[in-house]
Amino acid sequence: MVKRTLDIVCAAIGLMVLGPLLLVVAALIPLDSAGPVFFRQERVGQFGRRFRIHKFRTMRHGTAAAGPSLTVGADSRVTKVGSFLRRYKIDELPQLIDVVRGDMSLVGPRPEVPEYIAYYSESERAAVLSVRPGITDLASLEFRDESSLLAAAPDPQRFYVEEVLPVKIRYYLEYVASHSAIGDIRIILATIYKVTVGAYHRRKN
Repeated sequence: MVKRTLDIVCAAIGLMVLGPLLLVVAALIPLDSAGPVFFRQERVGQFGRRFRIHKFRTMRHGTAAAGPSLTVGADSRVTKVGSFLRRYKIDELPQLIDVVRGDMSLVGPRPEVPEYIAYYSESERAAVLSVRPGITDLASLEFRDESSLLAAAPDPQRFYVEEVLPVKIRYYLEYVASHSAIGDIRIILATIYKVTVGAYHRRKN
């Protein structure tokens, strides 16, 4: 109850405070590339229930479904505005809507597409899907530059499945076993720091 209350209160405040920014982004996306403002994709949520996640669209309309589910390096499908949104993780902000709706939490294992849930063992799947998926978690911080990491691999798909996904699952299992309200707050603060300070240093360099 404490976690859910924290989710609702923080997500609602976030939507109100960030409202002007969200409106500006919503106006810029169709100006840069014709199509809808949001990108809706099926993800696997708590107890295996599927839902359609909210994200600002960062690719040219219709190209996401036509290409690989992984975004690798300088993906040609990503628009100019989309590249900026991805760099500062602004494309993830609409997931506050999913938190209010109850499909997601502020902190928790990132929701995977069904394709990659198939690589979880039965026990891993049961544990990870016992909690609501989150907007951020320690695995997200560890693999913040996942796109660049995959771009350096000869076979990005295989590298993700064999090298990245097992590490993410370990993080997910650790979170499920020991998560707390204080721990969630620490992860949220760490995420804000990584996004703001990390983006500043990359721009400076």
